[in-house]
Amino acid sequence: MPDADLTSRLRSDLTEAIRARDELRTATLRMVLTAVRSQEVAGASARTLSDADVVAVLGREARRRREAISAYEQAGRPDRAERESAELAVLEGYLPTQLSDAELGALVAEAVAAARAEGAGGPAAMGRVMKAVQPKVAGRAEGGRVAAEVRRQLAT
Repeated sequence: MPDADLTSRLRSDLTEAIRARDELRTATLRMVLTAVRSQEVAGASARTLSDADVVAVLGREARRRREAISAYEQAGRPDRAERESAELAVLEGYLPTQLSDAELGALVAEAVAAARAEGAGGPAAMGRVMKAVQPKVAGRAEGGRVAAEVRRQLAT
């Protein structure tokens, strides 16, 4: 059962949260498992998601929480922003450790150097560099953060 490892962990943690009467954790894990199930049945045929696919679903849900936090704070709803922050904290417990700015910068610098060695430079190399960097940072850095770092390094 190697493919269902993270999903199994989410399910067992949900059971524990229900037993502990932890409403926030229960609601968050139910939401994540629903998103995982939706992803499993999306498309032409049902499939079991790999851990990498489940991490992608978790990352998407975490990004939604970050966006909601920002929106609620701008709308003057600190109570809702606090709830979203608490849900985000639960989700981050299942995500791989995020890359630091220095680690991300080093990975991007390596890809930029490779692209320049192949004759690509400036903003035109954005796609080539992103294609090289994305597999290395999968799940450990948001796409927007990666793109901003690539743009910054290509501009210099």
